[in-house]
Amino acid sequence: MAVYVDAAIWKWVGHRWCHLLADDTDELHRFAAQLGLKRSSYQGPPKTSAPHYDITGFERDRAVRLGAIECSRDEIVAVFRRVRVRNFKRREPKVVQEPVEQEPGMSRWAAGS
Repeated sequence: MAVYVDAAIWKWVGHRWCHLLADDTDELHRFAAQLGLKRSSYQGPPKTSAPHYDITGFERDRAVRLGAIECSRDEIVAVFRRVRVRNFKRREPKVVQEPVEQEPGMSRWAAGS
């Protein structure tokens, strides 16, 4: 199994960021722990379809030293597609409708349902 990083090109809050992905989610978490990443920074279902961590350029350098494979944009997109959760749909909040009280003998249409 392998762990992958792309180039740290995404600017945010004064740092450059990239993606850390792996062939297997367990391997991803093990590698992230070696980097000292908090599990709370993990991004995966239901927030995103591909399990990954966003890491800084500094963390990326350490990841490469620990054996992560450097990928081009096209290569990381291919990894993303390979590891993504199939049939993923972002969860929308469920709207729960309370049942309308009906008087005996009233149709549900007359009750406003």
